Amino acid sequence: MRKLKLIWDFRGPASQRTAEHHLIHLKEYILAESLNIDITGVETLTDMHSLAYLVVDESDMKPIRDALKPHRGQVYQN
Repeated sequence: MRKLKLIWDFRGPASQRTAEHHLIHLKEYILAESLNIDITGVETLTDMHSLAYLVVDESDMKPIRDALKPHRGQVYQN
């Protein structure tokens, strides 16, 4: 089954801290909804651009996307 990476982008000098804080909320949502999501994280692309993400099965993506409104998504390749 194909996996999708849902991504929230943050820009500016506080982007890394903001992405790390957003990840806390993503993990809270995963627990609250009893979702089977194991892959989450933060990536710092530059000192002015970081992102938070979670990886879902394609079949589970739509309700999660609609609830959390990620900025973008891509096919996950580990």
